[in-house]
Amino acid sequence: MAPGPKSVDIYMLRALLLYLSERKTPQRLLTSLPGARKLPQRFVAGDTLEGALAAIRRLNADGFEVTLDHLGESVTNPAEAEATCRGYLDVMDRLQSERVRANVSVKLTALGLALDEALALKNVRALVERACQLQAFVRIDMEGSPFTESTLRVFRLADAPRDRLGIVIQSYLRRSAQDVDELLARGARIRLVKGAYKEPAQIAFPEKTDVDANFAQLAERMLASGIYHAFGTHDRAMVAAILDFARASKIGPDRFEFQMLYGVGRRLQRELLQQGYRVRIYVPYGREWYPYFMRRLAERPANVLFLLRNLFSE
Repeated sequence: MAPGPKSVDIYMLRALLLYLSERKTPQRLLTSLPGARKLPQRFVAGDTLEGALAAIRRLNADGFEVTLDHLGESVTNPAEAEATCRGYLDVMDRLQSERVRANVSVKLTALGLALDEALALKNVRALVERACQLQAFVRIDMEGSPFTESTLRVFRLADAPRDRLGIVIQSYLRRSAQDVDELLARGARIRLVKGAYKEPAQIAFPEKTDVDANFAQLAERMLASGIYHAFGTHDRAMVAAILDFARASKIGPDRFEFQMLYGVGRRLQRELLQQGYRVRIYVPYGREWYPYFMRRLAERPANVLFLLRNLFSE
């Protein structure tokens, strides 16, 4: 059956938002408009670590775990990558001293992956060393397909204990089944997500039904592995499929967790928590919010109305 006009319109809007998320000119334009600072408030926990810590405390008090992301990607020189690494080390120390229930997520292009893979690996090893000292956990986020193989390679070369370093896999990539099998053989802890970048059909499933089917199949493999994994989704059908498989396989709620984005799907987050499942909220913060914000809009284009209301309201 051919997609209807509404489906085509949503697909085109999503493609446009993803395109804009990677462009500097619209970023400068949007972030310079009056009221622009209000735009990311729903999805981003402020500009500073103090703002993020306040959000973490509120979430912890409500029963949620947290993974913290200092926004910023694709640094342009080694000094920036080193500074980002030092910043994450400081954040990890601060999370420990504040005694909050939170780990960290990091994009490897923020640690220099686009400049020098060896630099990114060195920085990852520094984060792992600190995680081992603090009994903490670091999750490597997955970015666009140009960095998929190099991200996985850095993860493998870091050769970290599985309870100190994890990785993300995106179900919209055709290669992900093979990647999951390889990672499970290594005992890696995976966060499974659908994916939020614009990718060509040769390497990514263009249809949502195929992305969903792959997500469900990969989730079952991960649950059956006996390793503690995370499932990043706000899709009620996907959540139901995971819970059905877990119950049928007698996999308890302490053997996996759901991860959901700050400001997205709050009702579902609370429902799962009330049912006894562990829910971890992905909390981003920082001034480099534009790419992340645009990808969130692309995931649910109806949020564009939210953007317009906030941009032009007093």
